[in-house]
Amino acid sequence: MNRQTSTEQPLPLAGVTVVAIEQALAAPLCTCRLADMGARVIKIERPEGDFARGYDRAANGNSSYFLWTNRGKESVVLDFKLADDAALLHRLIAEADIFVQNLAPGALSRAGFDSATLRDKYPQLITCDITGYGTGSETSKLKAYDFLVQCESGLVSVSGAPDAPGRIGVSICDIGAGMNATIAVLSALALRNRSGKGTGVSVSLFDGAADWMTVPYVHERYGRGAPTPQGLKHPSIAPYGAYRTSEGRDIVISIQNDREWSNFCAVFLGDQDIAGDVRFATNNARVQNREPLDALIGDVFSTKTLDDALSLLGDANIAYGQLRLVAEMTGHPALRTWPMAADGMELQMIAPPVRAPWDAQCFKPAPKLGEHTARIREEFPDEAEEASA
Repeated sequence: MNRQTSTEQPLPLAGVTVVAIEQALAAPLCTCRLADMGARVIKIERPEGDFARGYDRAANGNSSYFLWTNRGKESVVLDFKLADDAALLHRLIAEADIFVQNLAPGALSRAGFDSATLRDKYPQLITCDITGYGTGSETSKLKAYDFLVQCESGLVSVSGAPDAPGRIGVSICDIGAGMNATIAVLSALALRNRSGKGTGVSVSLFDGAADWMTVPYVHERYGRGAPTPQGLKHPSIAPYGAYRTSEGRDIVISIQNDREWSNFCAVFLGDQDIAGDVRFATNNARVQNREPLDALIGDVFSTKTLDDALSLLGDANIAYGQLRLVAEMTGHPALRTWPMAADGMELQMIAPPVRAPWDAQCFKPAPKLGEHTARIREEFPDEAEEASA
């Protein structure tokens, strides 16, 4: 039964069924978002389960990755290489609206479950394939884990500190692919509402990462070269970076225009004349003279406590943020969490990023491996076997 909020607000995807052959992060994140919107998501797992179940034990003995991206789903264990299990999978897909998969290229084609074949057999079906590098190129068959795609797409080359490129600290390419897949599936649903026919959509980790690299790409191809890693600075805006207070706390500031720069000089630096210094009068000049600019600003910050610095930045109407550790982020005043049950314990998990009237203010639990297999087999019986019984 699809959950409703306490106000009985209808969920936008209530009545929609998703079948997913998925693992790790990108596809599970996509189908998790669909489940949050009310879709019934039937997750197909191999007997050993989605390997993300074993990534860690941080969440009351459960994998943080798995709980995050599999809440509210049904877990069915089957092996589609076996005739009986393949027949059950076909019965599930025949009743489904959406089919999502992110297995290795060719894995489903060999078993007759590739998206083109499925849409030909079930014209109403929307299919979504998530790959590492898309299809048709020499990289199509490469394994495409998140960090590898970060490196291949150039993301790492513009991240980190000077002379020390760094991995982005979360699985951003997987996450981006999952978000793009959600957008693609919702677009295909909107199209089916008008045409009555399903559509095949596909996304890749590399395509998503490449899209985010548009600005460095344009600078490389048509400008003076892509930016290099800048640490906590911005390659084309100054001042835009972190400065340390007298207690050793880092504050990040961002000045976007010359009016803000003038206010900053008058109120925070205490010297309006600095705003007219030819080295710092425009953003381009400030970027070219970043070293003396940062030294000047850093000297003033070092004389102020955190509270004093924040107060002055507020008076000057300057955008700022504190460089927080994860431990500090967990108590951030803007952080929203919802409760989620896990093995008899209530965890506080981060709320969905979209706020909507149908918010439930709590999460359904993630399924145990094969928790719903028996029930699904009963719900989708082999009619030929029943007729002969």
